[in-house]
Amino acid sequence: MSIGYACLNIGTPNTNIRSVMQRNATPDKLTEVTAHNIEALEKMVDYNIANDIRLYRISSDLIPFGSSPVNTLDWPEIHKEAFERIGAKIRKNGMRVSLHPGQYTVLNSPTDDVVERAIEDLIYHDKILTALGTDTANKIVLHVGGIYGDKKAALDRFAANFQLLPESVKNRLVIENDDRLYNIEEVLKLANRLQIPAVYDNLHHDINPPPSGGADQYWISKTKKTWKEADGKQKIHYSQQAAGKRPGAHTDTIQLETFLQFYEQLDDQTIDIMLEVKDKNLSAIKCQNATTETKHLKLLEKEWGRYKYTILEKSAADYQSVRTLLKDKSNYPVREFYCLIEDALAKETQPGAAENAAQHVWGYFKNKATPQERKAFEKSMEDYRNSKGGLETLKRQLLKLVMKYEEKYLMQSLYFYI
Repeated sequence: MSIGYACLNIGTPNTNIRSVMQRNATPDKLTEVTAHNIEALEKMVDYNIANDIRLYRISSDLIPFGSSPVNTLDWPEIHKEAFERIGAKIRKNGMRVSLHPGQYTVLNSPTDDVVERAIEDLIYHDKILTALGTDTANKIVLHVGGIYGDKKAALDRFAANFQLLPESVKNRLVIENDDRLYNIEEVLKLANRLQIPAVYDNLHHDINPPPSGGADQYWISKTKKTWKEADGKQKIHYSQQAAGKRPGAHTDTIQLETFLQFYEQLDDQTIDIMLEVKDKNLSAIKCQNATTETKHLKLLEKEWGRYKYTILEKSAADYQSVRTLLKDKSNYPVREFYCLIEDALAKETQPGAAENAAQHVWGYFKNKATPQERKAFEKSMEDYRNSKGGLETLKRQLLKLVMKYEEKYLMQSLYFYI
């Protein structure tokens, strides 16, 4: 089993995906931004390899105007060397990647122009996966689309327009149930009709179940039959409903106990699980550490190195509790560890605790910072203490010192990002 995350990475510098305004979309600008985005992709792939994450969804925004006439560049050829290098890393490390076009890629629209753009967009997504040299186990995930007043006609239109796709796109396409229009039973029927895989999404099913009902495991077993050998291992989407927000809104982090209840009732625990959650890679590592067969305390110690100053900023008591928990080197208290992390992160930041954490981080630099840097830090701290400056300003200043002095331990810290 692989547990993965989508698109963005938290805590790894220079992994932002940039965009271009149409009025600035010159060939030079498009080439520059595309090169930056591909470099960011490589950094995220390297992070995934270092953290044994073998499931990853690439951002559809990788190539600015990738499926639009605005971008006429032969970007797979221009960036061929980088694509091949990243693709080799993906294949060598057994990583599986995917893409998920957005809400405007509607293959079953009754409007020809919308369908033509959807086909172009799906071709664009396939070009990324082809440029990386990936096989057909690396998928493009799509929702069925709209109803337009006649669901049967809309499903028939999807099936007809599917036949217009190039074979390479057909071989990558999978369809997913959504939270409003097409439930898993309807998606499964369409998938069987087209002989393509279906992706089961648990939260969408909770919000939009078929009249026949059916629990997670029932539909996971049903959709498994749509995955052929060439499609790779069955993949599902997993997320949790954010409390007090609109139906379908994802949580900031995956609550581990809730996830484990879901995971432990799976008949097949080798399936790939794509997490859809705001803290991205952080939840992926959490769920991975909780389900791994190699239960080494060093996994939690590595995590503690990333979280410790964020937890200290939230609660000195929780900070001490985690430290005490990890003293027993013969144990692997993964549930207790993440329970403490989750509880601490849910707390409001208190000024005194925030000052304490900032002073701990400053301690790495107090003997090597210049007098000007010391003076700037002390002023920022005083401004924060007197409500004249924000905590984010103080932390940005500390992050600059981390980068300047190449403090490797703090480069891995989540203190600057969550």
